[in-house]
Amino acid sequence: MTNIIVETTDSLATVTINRPDQLNCFDFETLVQLESAVEKLQLNRHIRCVIFTGAGDKAFSAGADLKERKSLNENEVRRNVSKIRRVFTMIEEMPQPTIAAINGYALGGGFELALACDFRYAVAKAKMGLTEVSWAIIPGAGGTQRLTRLIGPARAKELILTARVIEASLAESWGMITKVVSDDSNLLEETQALSNEIMVNGPLAVTQAKFAIQQGNNVDIHTGLAIEAKSYEVIIPTEDRLEALNAFHEKRRPRFQGK
Repeated sequence: MTNIIVETTDSLATVTINRPDQLNCFDFETLVQLESAVEKLQLNRHIRCVIFTGAGDKAFSAGADLKERKSLNENEVRRNVSKIRRVFTMIEEMPQPTIAAINGYALGGGFELALACDFRYAVAKAKMGLTEVSWAIIPGAGGTQRLTRLIGPARAKELILTARVIEASLAESWGMITKVVSDDSNLLEETQALSNEIMVNGPLAVTQAKFAIQQGNNVDIHTGLAIEAKSYEVIIPTEDRLEALNAFHEKRRPRFQGK
């Protein structure tokens, strides 16, 4: 069975973790397949937005496959943790905007995947948390760093050190979730609507704007402004920039080609 399913519609790709009977947990094979899928997508110039979700209606992902973990020796555990950390960093660094469509439980590594995305939409019934310390480990795929940067150290410590699982409405109020959606049937529709709103804009500009935001987020303001200036320089000679000006002059919608 394919553990990762990639579907494309025009310029939108949807990546589904396909282990519903295991609450879409990550075993090593799933991580290998996810890495391959992400690598192909980030190099595909025709894909302009990516949605990540889980199969079924119970879980986005409940994190690491603990049944597999019990069978692993220490070196194999290190291999798995290194792999999941690398794959989630790849997702964070994708040039395309990414959206986590959280359709159920997002726990441990599952929530760390969501944190690696640019946006997080969740159904009202979804529950999430970084529960690793309850298993005598710590978040090892970016959770201690990304959650802290998202909601601040005090809230991050409260969630991580208690291993607390919270509902989507509270996660939204704390800034962990971009938007809560009423039910499953509307989740992909809402995330696709966000993707469409992004994809009508100049694709090269979207890529460079995302790059400038991410690279500038953890540096001082002067370095951030220098990054922004370099990103703007990339855009100046593009055909898309001239097309936007011509479209404005001709009172029509621009036809961006990503060139």
